[in-house]
Amino acid sequence: MLVKICGINDAAAMQAAAGADFLGFVFFPPSPRAVTPARAAALSATLAGGPQRVGLFVDATDDQLAETLAAVPLDVLQLHGEETPDRCAAVRARFGRPVMKALGIASAADLDGLAAYAPHVDRFLLDAKAPPGAPLPGGNAAPFDWTLTAGRAIPRPWLLAGGLTPGNVAEAIRVAGAPGVDVSSGVEASRGVKDPARIAAFIAAARAA
Repeated sequence: MLVKICGINDAAAMQAAAGADFLGFVFFPPSPRAVTPARAAALSATLAGGPQRVGLFVDATDDQLAETLAAVPLDVLQLHGEETPDRCAAVRARFGRPVMKALGIASAADLDGLAAYAPHVDRFLLDAKAPPGAPLPGGNAAPFDWTLTAGRAIPRPWLLAGGLTPGNVAEAIRVAGAPGVDVSSGVEASRGVKDPARIAAFIAAARAA
């Protein structure tokens, strides 16, 4: 079971996420979890080794990606905007990093779109579709119908996201058949502020599932 803790923005959260497989830095200024490349580099340096570092970007330009990668070593580029399959392929080729494409899911039809992306990405992050008019991409702490992925062949490795918490992650894994999970707001004490105890509880619950 792969576990990703996203939105890391302080040293305590960094240490608490040491037992995860991935930890995410958000490079999208409107997010309350956003960090600068310099801040991400400083945080990353506090933990030798450990989880793969993932950079979350929303419709970033090549210049923005290059600037970030020059400041902080990232293992994976998570594209969380309206990036097309061709854009994912271009990012992957230019920057030589695995690409994780986040896609919003609200119905079975949304899963049909995965096929176009599959040749150009290394992993999917299946999130709840953002509600109309939402200022941020992603599930905004809401789950989608986990039965949509149950028994469905997903054409790349994937993580389940959207509304997960230490209390529901085991059930989500069971129902969705997820091989991995991603959490951000579900392990926060307040908006944008991670709770180390909740991070530890989430990792333990996911591993136990």
